[in-house]
Amino acid sequence: MNIVSTLLLALAMSADAFAAAVSKGAMLHRPRIIEALRTGMIFGVIEAITPLVGWSLGRVAADYVTAWDHWIAFSILAFLGIRMTWSGLKHDGKVVEKSRSHSFILLAMTALGTSIDAMSVGVSLAFLDIDIVPVAFAIGIVTCIMVSAGVMLGRVLGSASKHTVEIIGGLILIGIGSLILYKHLYGAA
Repeated sequence: MNIVSTLLLALAMSADAFAAAVSKGAMLHRPRIIEALRTGMIFGVIEAITPLVGWSLGRVAADYVTAWDHWIAFSILAFLGIRMTWSGLKHDGKVVEKSRSHSFILLAMTALGTSIDAMSVGVSLAFLDIDIVPVAFAIGIVTCIMVSAGVMLGRVLGSASKHTVEIIGGLILIGIGSLILYKHLYGAA
């Protein structure tokens, strides 16, 4: 993967976390930068670990599915992208009660919930024999930055942006999956 693909993937993987951070920031009364950085670090570390776990699981099965690797990567990324886009398009209208602070456990559980897609991406990258360490590092750093910004911007952006961010992240995943499939089928550089 080149640097542009890696950064786009990192942005796509951080979209769910950013959306969650915006809503977390909206729940706080005047979030401080230290809370934003703390939240960003928790999300970033978890988001970096999950593709490593997925990649490790994928490496075990990679030898058995090399003939289908591009279709597997496309299917996983397209599924996740469609799921994220669908989630962004539907509005449930629930009223969220404001909290005064966020515990580590709550943030870690939220981060884990938003990072499941990164684990699936790690699996798909194992099928493509891609070095996962720089990708996982990029995902973690971008997520940390996006989440920290999301917390600080939460009050300004409100819950409406959550849907837009999820839609954009979903479309990026679909685009990356389509690019992988196209390159494999047509030998494009």
